[in-house]
Amino acid sequence: MIPICISCSVDTDTLLLLEGDPDLELTQQIEGLYGSLSALRLPPSDAYSEIPADPGNPITREKVALGQLLFHETALGTAPVSPEGYQTYSCASCHHAAAQFQSGMLQGIGEGGSGFGHQGEARGISENYTPEMLDVQPIRSPTVLNTAYQEVMLWNGQFGALGINAGTEVQWTEGTPKEKNTLGFSGVETQAIAGLGVHRLHLDSQWLQEYPQYQALFDQAFPDIPEAERYTDLNAGLAIAAFERTVLSNQAPFQQWLRGDSDAMGEVQKQGALLFFGKARCYECHNGPGLNGMGFHALGMDDFQPGLVFGEVDEATRKGRGGFTGNPEDDYAFKIPTLYNLKGLSFLGHGGSFSSVESVIRYKNEAIPQNPGVPESQLSGAFVPLALSEVEILQLTAFVEEALYDPSMQRYVPTSLPSGQCFPVADPAARTDLGCD
Repeated sequence: MIPICISCSVDTDTLLLLEGDPDLELTQQIEGLYGSLSALRLPPSDAYSEIPADPGNPITREKVALGQLLFHETALGTAPVSPEGYQTYSCASCHHAAAQFQSGMLQGIGEGGSGFGHQGEARGISENYTPEMLDVQPIRSPTVLNTAYQEVMLWNGQFGALGINAGTEVQWTEGTPKEKNTLGFSGVETQAIAGLGVHRLHLDSQWLQEYPQYQALFDQAFPDIPEAERYTDLNAGLAIAAFERTVLSNQAPFQQWLRGDSDAMGEVQKQGALLFFGKARCYECHNGPGLNGMGFHALGMDDFQPGLVFGEVDEATRKGRGGFTGNPEDDYAFKIPTLYNLKGLSFLGHGGSFSSVESVIRYKNEAIPQNPGVPESQLSGAFVPLALSEVEILQLTAFVEEALYDPSMQRYVPTSLPSGQCFPVADPAARTDLGCD
């Protein structure tokens, strides 16, 4: 078990250990790595021309407005396996603002869930569902945050027809969600389109008649698409993807510091940033405005543990990237996630095997693999001891937890939906938790 906060008694004066001007030193460090501070800046969420977009899905205000509503729309849950689940779930059921657009529990539940709590942590299985009926995945729900800076989606990168997935066409199996790669879109778009079917979400002409406001929103978002082809799950997915690309942690203290506010980060956080872009070498994998990466690494982290997961963790899921590509060299490697907005989350890592940012940093500092099922020969060359001191671990934790935390995720949540439905989930217990009744 990874020890948590074993040195909370270290005093603040010891943590600072400042030498010279940390702002100047950090500026020089980042400029030496990237050429300028602007290389790490996230644009405003409404600066659509500055946000990376799929060439086939330009970001527009109208598309984002529609996508934000569809992302949260529980009325879109029209393809449940049980009538009880009808219109009780949404994309946001497992990617909601209360949990930084992740799930607030180890394994997110769409259809078949009951309750919510405050951060999604109290969501359980409905008494009339069996585990086989649930909409769950055998891996932790990844965040939507900063996905504009990801080329492919999911922990194994299976969604996305462009960039690093070029050459994987043989894996785009007909009749599976991966077939959606044949549409030719980037990862965010492909995942949003495929996700509607995977997660039992669907709209049709009858649905639009019931919620006519959405027809007008589709007309505004896709005016160049013939009406006969306009109101489809494909275009719903494209609108959702446009919205997801605007969900950026651009108000985090580090982002404010990058824009010139030297007081946005505290001194301990600045020392942590110096470690991040220096001795700890975090920047080698976590880079760019999203502090994520396009690569995949095997770090020996645990999968979901027996007894903590509905269903089974299949072999393809265990193998991560290799489970998708079929290349043994990719086995047990998982996509590099963004490091923004991890504070307060109880489950980190692809298998949710860490309970805090500090525990992940300690794990990487020691570089002793958790998972005995991952052969040593498969471990990433980047998984080596970091030789961080106790003080440095806490400084680095402060940077990741505090300086990379944008506290205003609610700005991406609509105040209400055209359907009038409760969201992000709408089963009876959740409606009570969320104050919808």
